[in-house]
Amino acid sequence: VRSEQFIVLQTSPTLPPRCPMCAENTGYWIAFNRVNGIGPARLRALLEQCGTIDRAWRASVQELRAARLDRTTIEALLEARRTVDPLREVERIQRSGVTVYTWDDAEYPNGLRTIDRSPPVLYVRGVLAPQDDLAVAIVGTRHASMYGREVAHTLGAALAQNGVTVVSGLALGVDTVAHRAALDAGGRTIAVLGSGVDELYPAQNRALGEAIAERGAVVSDYALGTKPDARNFPPRNRIISALSRAVVIVEAGERSGALITAEFAAEQGRELFAVPGSILNAGSVGCNNLIRDGATPLLSTDDVLNFLDVERVGFQRAVRSAIPAEPDEARVLAQLNSEPRHMDEVVRAAALPSSQVSSLLVVMEIKGLVRQPSPMHYVKA
Repeated sequence: VRSEQFIVLQTSPTLPPRCPMCAENTGYWIAFNRVNGIGPARLRALLEQCGTIDRAWRASVQELRAARLDRTTIEALLEARRTVDPLREVERIQRSGVTVYTWDDAEYPNGLRTIDRSPPVLYVRGVLAPQDDLAVAIVGTRHASMYGREVAHTLGAALAQNGVTVVSGLALGVDTVAHRAALDAGGRTIAVLGSGVDELYPAQNRALGEAIAERGAVVSDYALGTKPDARNFPPRNRIISALSRAVVIVEAGERSGALITAEFAAEQGRELFAVPGSILNAGSVGCNNLIRDGATPLLSTDDVLNFLDVERVGFQRAVRSAIPAEPDEARVLAQLNSEPRHMDEVVRAAALPSSQVSSLLVVMEIKGLVRQPSPMHYVKA
C-alpha cells in the first residue's frame, strides 16, 4: 500500500427542489422504466421519433409503430399509460429517499453515457460523488478461497486508502470482502444490484448494503420493488465495469459470472486485470484464461495504482480544492468532448476573449479537467 493517502471530506449535497415540470419529466422516465419490453434501444428510438420524453409517453400508435415497436411492446405501453401515473412515481421515489438520474441529467455518471445500452434511468441510494470518477471494480467468485479473500481485502483497502472508489456487486465472496475492506479503510464503495435498490440481496449482506448507502452508494437500473432474479445479474455487470476505470477479476472459475464483467470491460475499453492462481485450483481457471487471452496479470496492488496514476490524481484534487472554480470554466468545458478541438475553436464557441480562454485552459489542465492530445488541441479529461 502506498504511503500517500488522499483524504476527501464529503457532505451530502443539498439538491435544489425541482420544478413541477422537471418532476413530471422525471416521472415519465421512471414510468418507461416500468414498461416490459422498452429498454435503452427502444426508448432511444422513441425519443428520436418523438423528440422529448413526455411526447414519447403520449405517442400515438402510429408514432409507436414508426419507432419500430412491436405489437406486444405497444400493448404493454398502452396498458402502462392506464395504470402508471408519472407524478405518483416521482412522489414514491421522493418518499423512499432514492435519487434518480436519467439521460437528461447533467449529474448522470459520465462512465455510463457512452456505453452500449446505457441505462436510461439509474436509481441511487446514498451519494454518487465527484471523486467516484476514479473507481476500480473488484469482482470474483462467490465461493472465494482464503487466497482470493486475502487478495480482495488487500486490494480493496489499498484502493480506498489512496482515494479510489471500489465498485462491486454486493454478492457473497469476493464482492463482500472488497466492499468491507473499502469501508474499513475509510474509503468509498459503490454496490451495483441486480434488483431494486430497496431490495438488498443477498439477505446476508443487507447490513453491508445499508452501510454502503450511508458512506457510498447503492445503485441499480431496476425499478423500486424489483426482486432479485437470475436474469437481472448479467446485464447489471455492464454498469459495474462502466463506472470503473479498471476491472480486477480476483478469482473466477471457468463459468463464473465475474467473467461477464470482464467481457463488458473489454467491450467498453476498460483496463482488465486478472489475479493469477494455481493451475491446480478450479477457482482460478477463469483468471488464468483471461491472462492467457491478454488481460494484465495483477502481481501487486501497485499495478492498479500505477495504472491510475493516483499521485497525479491526488495532486489534481488538491489543486481543485486550493483554486476555486472560475465562473467561466463550465462555459469552456461545455465546448469540449472526446474529440480534440483547437483552442481557437473553443474561443469562438465560448464567446470569450482568447487570453481568458488560454488562461482557463492552463488552470483546467492542471486540475485534470482537460488535456492536450496534441499541441493547442484540447479534450475533456
